[in-house]
Amino acid sequence: MRLLLTNDDGVGAPGIAVLARHVARWIDQAPAGEVREAIVVAPHTNYSGMSAAVGDLFDHPSVEYRRHEIDGAASIPTYGLEAPPALCALLGALGSFNFAPDVIISGINAGANVGRSVLHSGTVGAILTGAQVGLSGMAISVQWGDEVHFDTAGAVAIEVLEHLMAAPSRTLWNLNVPNLSAAQLKGVRRGRISTAGIVKSAGPLAGGEPLGEEGQLPLRLGAATPEVGDVSDEAVDDDGALVAAGYASITPLRGPHEDTDTALDDTLNLALAAITRHLHGQR
Repeated sequence: MRLLLTNDDGVGAPGIAVLARHVARWIDQAPAGEVREAIVVAPHTNYSGMSAAVGDLFDHPSVEYRRHEIDGAASIPTYGLEAPPALCALLGALGSFNFAPDVIISGINAGANVGRSVLHSGTVGAILTGAQVGLSGMAISVQWGDEVHFDTAGAVAIEVLEHLMAAPSRTLWNLNVPNLSAAQLKGVRRGRISTAGIVKSAGPLAGGEPLGEEGQLPLRLGAATPEVGDVSDEAVDDDGALVAAGYASITPLRGPHEDTDTALDDTLNLALAAITRHLHGQR
């Protein structure tokens, strides 16, 4: 099994170093005859909040890269790219580094990715991109705090890794882990994406000055923040509520796909008919 590791915090971030060391040990413990390999292809700097953006490839159809080495995981080839996470995932998935991965593991992100932040997360965007070329993936994030327990998230990820590998292709999991030691972790549960957002209000609605010709819009943040905010209005099995309660949360995700809901057919057909009449000069 071949793993492509990436993140959105940058190739030098502590989270991906912890992940790489866990994966290196997992490789060393492979049963006789089982092939386990990994490569790191990650952004050269922090690209948090980039979702699945790949940048302006049409004006800049090349990507600079540099070889790195992660302490404690020197056996895993590591490259830093001047590219956002989704592009790193795509280039790694396409075999640009003479490595054909089976699964993409993205993280360990410094801060939770729960609720609506899933839409904006570069950590999650990397695995969504990998799914478009047929790969399964897992995004790993840990709740932010004064001292972040990356090792707890890494241990949970390794425990569930082989189950992800046994799942159908394009299986995507979003793993969020509370900022606790392994001994304090209450367990792992399936979580639902909550309605918690990153931004609740801005500008005057957030206590800012009245609007003028120019200025700054102060933001009032919601519960879907790296620390995980007030989750009192969430259901007990929502992802943010689980993390706040001391449980790791795994949420299955799906990437972009056509909406085949037949309830939309009438509206779409009316729109198509209107366009057809317009093109033919009819009223």
